[in-house]
Amino acid sequence: MKRILLAACLLAAAVTAPAAWADTVRPEHRLTLGVIGDVPYGAAQVAEFRTDVAEINEDPTIERVIHLGDIKDGGSRCDTTYFQARLADFQAFDEPLVYTPGDNEWTDCHRASNGAFLPTERLDTIRQLFFAEPGQTLGRQRRTVRYQSEAFPENVRWNEARVTFGTVHVVGSNDDQLPWFGDRKDPVTGQPSPETRAERAERSREYTKRESAAVEWIDSIFDAAERRGARGVAIGMQADMWDASAPPAALTAFEPIKAILADRAESFGRPVLLLEGDSHKFLVETPEGMPANLKRVVVQGSSSTPREWLRLHVDPKSEQVFSCENVAYRTGAVSACPAPLAP
Repeated sequence: MKRILLAACLLAAAVTAPAAWADTVRPEHRLTLGVIGDVPYGAAQVAEFRTDVAEINEDPTIERVIHLGDIKDGGSRCDTTYFQARLADFQAFDEPLVYTPGDNEWTDCHRASNGAFLPTERLDTIRQLFFAEPGQTLGRQRRTVRYQSEAFPENVRWNEARVTFGTVHVVGSNDDQLPWFGDRKDPVTGQPSPETRAERAERSREYTKRESAAVEWIDSIFDAAERRGARGVAIGMQADMWDASAPPAALTAFEPIKAILADRAESFGRPVLLLEGDSHKFLVETPEGMPANLKRVVVQGSSSTPREWLRLHVDPKSEQVFSCENVAYRTGAVSACPAPLAP
């Protein structure tokens, strides 16, 4: 009887436990992912987001989905009920979904229009909701990924199709180095009540810890790629670290991230793809100061037209490894990305 019970328990575990992603299974197989970011933005997109999800689900080529952050616009409230609703949307994806947070869901929540929340409190809530089970993806078909630590469960990596994938928590708003509560008013006098010394110290502490963790995690991603002899590396983050619309002073916090990316990509020597959101307009380029083997793709998002999601192809037998096209919501119209995505 004990053997029967043990066998039953093992069978149940095999059925319900999330599977791991590893190169030990079909290491040379091609892989196609859906990549989205800065969506849903505003009430109209929120109402249509389940339809967006359904359209990606209907694409038979998609095996994984990555959301690059910003699950709301920058002028709406950061209520927990809103986050819970977006989590339910994420769980409606048929395939495993990996999510990395954006600035709109925590960094910018100090704004009066967002509810004047303390950003670090909203970050705690995001982690508790979306990363309640560290090392597990979202979506209907969960998978196991490696996560950095209990403090940073949102930083994950996995190996698949001879590519090492990773996400790193780096956000817009100069990676949370812009002052909080710039539009706050004293409730009695009505006078401006800007960021206090204690709030500034808390913001600085959060950034310092997260930025240090991000640098360490990027190192870890490339270390894993080199150990496995990966054909490429793909890293997703929310921030557009080269946002052309931002003044240089609003991009200074990204310098340590740029430096480690440049150093590790150059030494890796094979295709490196950086996936970003934040600035909303589709873009493919090798940024200034980066080695030629690194390409970044900024996904289309927010109210930019046409509304599109990115279909990313990985072919480990191809010299360039990565290729992509944009797919328009509703019409399904396809436009190819500039080729190649690697030198």
